Formats: sequence, structure tokens, C-alpha cells
Amino acid sequence: MNRRHFLLTATGFSLAMTVPAIAHNGDETIPGFDEAAASGIPVLVHVTAPWCEVCQAQKPIVAKLVGNGDFAKMKKFDVDFDSQKEILKRYRVQMQSTMIIFKDGKEIDRQVGETEPSVIEAFLRKAL
Repeated sequence: MNRRHFLLTATGFSLAMTVPAIAHNGDETIPGFDEAAASGIPVLVHVTAPWCEVCQAQKPIVAKLVGNGDFAKMKKFDVDFDSQKEILKRYRVQMQSTMIIFKDGKEIDRQVGETEPSVIEAFLRKAL
């Protein structure tokens, strides 16, 4: 019994060592993201799903803010939660309705599930 347990444990360990923790090849980028981030402009990545009620509530709030007024220079990138799984892995996103902001190419904050316009606006201001 000990020998069988040892073999199973050893096999499991060797398999675990051959599989990377995050299985993506690094090529799964959001088109235009790298250029925008490198340019130093504030960037928002918004992960949504068409069936997500929270996402649908966020969209008009974000649309009203991004590209207007203080947020005129902010660039927004939409990521589909259902079809862009490799991008979700790259940015370590686990839920739809996730918003990630970047400043000078670095992630500075993220929030999930927020639908209060004033809170979303305050969140986006962190990237200015």
C-alpha cells in the first residue's frame, strides 16, 4: 500500500511540475493595449458578459465618463468574459464586471461589481 501511495504521489508531482501555473503563451493581448499603455495615457480594461446584469448597468456609466471631460484621454478596452479566456488569465480576472485601471502602463487598481456612478468615477480618477 505504501508503494502504491508513493507512486501515485510521485506521478502527480511530476505532472504538476510540467504544467505551468498560468497556461497562456503570452501572445493573448488586447489589440492596441500595449501601445496605449506605453504612451502613458490612462487605460481602462472592462471585462463584461452579455448575460451579466451588473455589466449592463456599468456600461452606460462608463460610456458617459470615458472619452469625455476629465476622462477625454482615457482609453477603454472591452474584454468578453465568455470568449476571451486567455486574456482573462493574463490579467488574472476571475469575474465579469471587473474594471482594471492602468497608469503609465502599470495596473493601479481594480474593482468588481460596482454600479454606483460616483464610485466608478472616483475609481477612474485614480488613473488621471
